[in-house]
Amino acid sequence: MNIGRSTISKHISDLETRLNLKLCHRGPAGFSLTSDGQHVLKSAEDLFSSIELFHDRIGEARADMSGKLKIAIFDRSSTNPNARIFEAIRLFRNIAPGVTLDISVEPPNVIEEGVINGRFNLGIVPLHRESPMLNYSALYSESMRLFCGEKHELFSRAGAEISVDELRNFEYAGLSFNSLNMAVHQKLKLRKSAFVQNEEALALLVLSGCYLGFLPTHQAQTFLDTGLVRQINCEAVNFSSQMAVIVRKSTSTGRRLNVFLECLQEAHDISAS
Repeated sequence: MNIGRSTISKHISDLETRLNLKLCHRGPAGFSLTSDGQHVLKSAEDLFSSIELFHDRIGEARADMSGKLKIAIFDRSSTNPNARIFEAIRLFRNIAPGVTLDISVEPPNVIEEGVINGRFNLGIVPLHRESPMLNYSALYSESMRLFCGEKHELFSRAGAEISVDELRNFEYAGLSFNSLNMAVHQKLKLRKSAFVQNEEALALLVLSGCYLGFLPTHQAQTFLDTGLVRQINCEAVNFSSQMAVIVRKSTSTGRRLNVFLECLQEAHDISAS
């Protein structure tokens, strides 16, 4: 925030005085919210969400589309040849030049929670366990393969068939949240010893030569071309992930959101034809 701790402490003290509530414990032992502080924080978040909703509804009422559309996507979408999100953005921009796009890259669990609570208008995530509070529409697929770095023991044997039993002898890096990646590694009983929040971090661990890890084939291609990684030859570990657009279930999604969803569908129909 570019604000010193003493200034932040004064702001909190002033707020506690105005509300006549003790909001937090702070001192040498650390910082934590009181029960009143947690209540005030939740109320403030609800307030800001209501303000955002007000702006959204006013924007929807205007004849010309304006306002902001908040989108969250899982990482590595730009390098997947099956993903035509950029095409959807171009189509939408031509239709609604007055709408400001706010795009975030987040883990799938953060995206789903954000769409449910209104932080994001829509998200693009890998399909795994569907929430009953969201609508899911499939967009494109992503091929996942197991890789090792050039310093890994299996690098020189990557062309030979390697059994799952042997793979269990090596350290494995995987995503730390509930996902198809996690489900596959648990089914295979791989020895998970490193946790990451995104595929960029996972690629770094694989490149280190210390861990095996699943990477999208489109992400790994550059590393393959330069000889930094090799694919593990084990058919039993290969899988594909289906990417989907998600929106919160409601009676009306709004004009801006509906138009962007139509652009997403049109863009991916073009890529599939």
